[in-house]
Amino acid sequence: MSTAPPQMDLTAADFQPAALATLHQRMKGAAAVARLPLRSGHWSGVAGSVLGQGTGSSIDFQDQRPYIPGDDPRHINWQAYARTGNYTMKLYRQEVTPKVDLLLDLSPSMFLTPAKAQRTWEVVYFCLESALRLGAAVRIHALGRDAVDVPLERALAHDWPRGEVSTNLNAKVDVAGLLERSPLRAGSLRVMVSDLLSETPPERMMNALLHGKGRALVFAPFCIEEAHPAWDGNIEFEECESALRDKRRVDKDILVRYLRAYQMHFSLWREQAVRRGAGLARVAAEPPFLVALRAEALSAGVVEMG
Repeated sequence: MSTAPPQMDLTAADFQPAALATLHQRMKGAAAVARLPLRSGHWSGVAGSVLGQGTGSSIDFQDQRPYIPGDDPRHINWQAYARTGNYTMKLYRQEVTPKVDLLLDLSPSMFLTPAKAQRTWEVVYFCLESALRLGAAVRIHALGRDAVDVPLERALAHDWPRGEVSTNLNAKVDVAGLLERSPLRAGSLRVMVSDLLSETPPERMMNALLHGKGRALVFAPFCIEEAHPAWDGNIEFEECESALRDKRRVDKDILVRYLRAYQMHFSLWREQAVRRGAGLARVAAEPPFLVALRAEALSAGVVEMG
């Protein structure tokens, strides 16, 4: 019987590189079973289809990506190798390589519980490994106190910008505003990891995500504490985005209204995703990772299996 992996006590304040490295290794295995739908012609942008294997002959340098066995060694970036010890490939405008912009919402709600924090990082590293396996040129954007580009080398070394996590702030994280300021590449596939627990209308978020002829996939981690809370009687609430506390008595009617509002919120998101041709899947924190993906992401076309 499949069981959930042990919790690693990952929190918003401390990303624990050693724990993330262990988690990353598991996601390499997951990316061998499931993958982002980059092989489909639907996701081939202006840079070309991932089915292309050749490199361009243009001298107009455009981007770079990690070396994959079988690549033409004439296009290895030897200057970068001398600096970092890692092989990377120079990409030119005629090379058919997809572009993936990976966006990570660093709002405190993403780390509401240890299970949700772990699932958030699992989704991030699954998406990253899947994109790299398919030969994509990946850029990473962290959306926290500000919009920050994270070098691929830092992400692979599990060195994330801790200072960007917004904890105990009086102001909420403006994910939509940060998304609008992120330098997304024209025609790229935007893969966003966010619980979508923002007061910003889905239309504004989707407009920012699809700007510049981009396509979008959204992975929304969630935990049972937010989806089906066990509230009964006098409860002290803490607004996870601002740390403000408020004591209230919760009866059955209030709980029912909360659940209806929660369900309506995600119904509006799904409606907007369908209307705009974006892929959207919620990913539960409690089941094993691949089980959680199959529950919604597979049928939504956000991932492919096999």
